[in-house]
Amino acid sequence: MAFHPLPHPLGIEQVGKALRCILLILLPLSWLAVYAFTDKNRHPTLQNFVTLFSNPDFLDPLLTTAIIATTSALICCTVAAPLSWLVSRTDMPGRQTIRALVTASFVTPPFLGAVAWELLAAPNSGLLNQLYRLFAGEDADALFNIYSMSGIIFVISCYTFPFVFVLVANALDTMPGELEEASAILGGNAWTTARRVTIPLALPALVAGALIAFLQAMTLFGSPAILALPAGFHTMTTKIWSLFQYPPKLELAAAAAVPLLVLTILLLQGQKALLGRRGYSVVGGKYGAPRRVELRGWRWAALGFCLLVLLNPVFLPYLALLNAAFSPNATTLVTPSTATLHNIVFVFTELSSTQLALKNTVILGTATATIGTILALVIAYVTTRKVIAGHRVLGFLATAPVAVPGIVLGVGLFLSYTRPPFVLYGTLWILLLAFLTINLPSAYQQLQAAFATIHPELEEASRILGATRLQALRQITAPLLRTGVIATWCFIFIGVMRELSAAIVLFTSQTKVLSVLIYDLNEGGDLAAIAVLGIAMLVITFAVVLAVNQIPISGGNAGAKLRNG
Repeated sequence: MAFHPLPHPLGIEQVGKALRCILLILLPLSWLAVYAFTDKNRHPTLQNFVTLFSNPDFLDPLLTTAIIATTSALICCTVAAPLSWLVSRTDMPGRQTIRALVTASFVTPPFLGAVAWELLAAPNSGLLNQLYRLFAGEDADALFNIYSMSGIIFVISCYTFPFVFVLVANALDTMPGELEEASAILGGNAWTTARRVTIPLALPALVAGALIAFLQAMTLFGSPAILALPAGFHTMTTKIWSLFQYPPKLELAAAAAVPLLVLTILLLQGQKALLGRRGYSVVGGKYGAPRRVELRGWRWAALGFCLLVLLNPVFLPYLALLNAAFSPNATTLVTPSTATLHNIVFVFTELSSTQLALKNTVILGTATATIGTILALVIAYVTTRKVIAGHRVLGFLATAPVAVPGIVLGVGLFLSYTRPPFVLYGTLWILLLAFLTINLPSAYQQLQAAFATIHPELEEASRILGATRLQALRQITAPLLRTGVIATWCFIFIGVMRELSAAIVLFTSQTKVLSVLIYDLNEGGDLAAIAVLGIAMLVITFAVVLAVNQIPISGGNAGAKLRNG
């Protein structure tokens, strides 16, 4: 017998949660619209958009952003698709190691990767260019120039392709092996099977990954700010940021943020329409594991290809940061005789902003991860179990921020909370709101998927045996959800450590976080201090993830609790 819980009426507490979600999302967007469509005297006007689409100072960044985002998305798919196939579907050695290294490139903030590639490929001082001149002569032109359009596309692709890799690899991991076996039995060779079976089943994940890569590249601030501004050109995110410099042009900043928001919404709707035309699900219960393709003599060549790809986002940047942290000169190769701890001592004892930025980052990371996980957990439970009448609206509001780029959200929050009755600018609260809003959609999606795997019959059976709804959640559902909750907490924490787009608009001298401090130091050219802070950021991130994952997963006693009532 199946239990089908009926929706409960919308109570005061649930109304409060819905209103808080509305306030979190709609208030910044409302002020964004007000400023975009009015002049300085708050009179309605379209002049802001006329300026935006007629002035070359704005048209050029729009075109540049489109080129960077499109090219980066294509490169990410070109690199991530074969990498995913080798890891998921072949007998290549070291597959788990490759997955772990891709995770390391995901954890690395893109702006930190941009700084690392400054150390490696700056035209005059880059380590790779110095090495090249040892062989080609001191007067040789630079082999690499990271301060260029191609350099920016390269760096953004290095730290965006993990999004595509994860989606495609997961799709290939869960693909039933019987389908490919059936194709082989019917006479299909490897290419025919791939073309007619494997690629169509993996195509939705690849399309979704391409759109995510496009959106990531379009809305990034750190990498373009570090590499494009020295090269003498803007992207839309850096142009929006520049409008906050003195004298601020808030109306133009709001208008410039609107195209990013509209394009994001259109792309997400396009993805939904494209992938919603047909079903890509498999009918049936249990199915066999995916068939491993034997590479034979190409096994080690395939591993070499994967390591060569990961050389760019992981090995070379990490080595460059370590070299800069322990070298007297950030752009000079360190040796045992020249290694020094001066940079570390300077950063943690003499640099006045370090302690405050570390404290703010840890506080915001922990608070955002905890509050965000709890909020996403409550909303996922309400929407999955349909316990209130307005669960669909609540689910939509929880997902809506995915359409708001970080720089756009930062502009909206700045406009919303610099005036009564909510004066939060200059406090950590405004950064907490920004980080919560940015990370809520992914947290909600993860926990909604986790709830969907736990049948409501377990909770209903517990309630029939006398347990309250709270007891059923605590004793039955919570142990089964622990893995998903821990993963969500870690994901949000990593997201806070990586976030710069919104923080760069909202910080003050007392609310700096590590990402903003690193950006400020980059403007001053202190690459050694940046390397130390970057390594500290990575150590904190990996340490927190490892510590949280040490929490014991005890879901096996849920069934016993159910049997004991």
